[in-house]
Amino acid sequence: MGVTRSVLAIDAGNSKTDVAVVGTDGSVLGTARGGGFQPPAVGVDAAMRVLSDTVERAAASAGATAQGGPPRFAHVAACLANADLPVEEQELTAALRGLGWSRSVEVRNDTFAILRAGVEEPRGVAVVCGAGINCVGMLPDGRTARFPAIGKISGDWGGGAGLAEEALWFAARAEDGRGEATELARTLPAHFGLDSMYALIEALHLGRVPPVRKHELTPVLFATAARGDGVAGAIVDRLADEVVTMATVALSRLGLLDEEAPVVLGGSVLAAGHPRLDTRITALLCARAPKAAPSVVTSPPVLGAALLALDHVGAEEEARAGLRSHYGA
Repeated sequence: MGVTRSVLAIDAGNSKTDVAVVGTDGSVLGTARGGGFQPPAVGVDAAMRVLSDTVERAAASAGATAQGGPPRFAHVAACLANADLPVEEQELTAALRGLGWSRSVEVRNDTFAILRAGVEEPRGVAVVCGAGINCVGMLPDGRTARFPAIGKISGDWGGGAGLAEEALWFAARAEDGRGEATELARTLPAHFGLDSMYALIEALHLGRVPPVRKHELTPVLFATAARGDGVAGAIVDRLADEVVTMATVALSRLGLLDEEAPVVLGGSVLAAGHPRLDTRITALLCARAPKAAPSVVTSPPVLGAALLALDHVGAEEEARAGLRSHYGA
């Protein structure tokens, strides 16, 4: 196999990185999984070293190593967490080019991988809700719609971490009398074997419950809402509103609001099958974007990165179909 007849697909998230070496005929030649990609925490150089190790293992398994140098590919499609702004994409593109894997490198935010994995052509909108929340859209001519998605300063609301914080806020106020009564004041501390919100607040503040475990409260929120709790239900409803607002704004920016267009939903929260959330999202989309076709994507995001790479090199439709078949999509 000539190494230049393959492309490199990278899906690098905060917690893990998946890499695939894919032939331009759609065959998967090699794969590897590595650690998370976190330039803001460790710096670009250190993040690139982690990424390079994963790519080298995938390339070696594919036999795509150039003699006396790094592996060479016709194109590198890298969908990276923390590539939230164009300036960050440019910095990461330059860093990847410096590794010498290909003269042709395209860096996108990792949400684009989920979108491309869920659509037959590069056209549509995706809303992803996992630890955070993000929305992107794309058209075959290369135009995109996106949001900065870097937290409250960029107008974001939602995501698993944000939902847990919101639930804690309402539960704390319910217990001390400042807010409306809610079962969250009981169910949130009970998850950690505690008997009051005061005990949970103290445990979080003093580190007896590590802050990283707050994300465990998001499923508790949905379970409490499912039992009819009004406060918990209102939080879930607000998330549905936010998902649909992001989707409809992105559709509008791309001129797709009045056309049949896919709306892909992904991430651990949106793929979990919460009935109240799913029902409200469907109803709101029907009202605000009646031609939108919502679906939940569960295919691995590295598939989307690989499809973006095949799009770039002009691969045949049979190649994309074969790649989807490999990943069971």
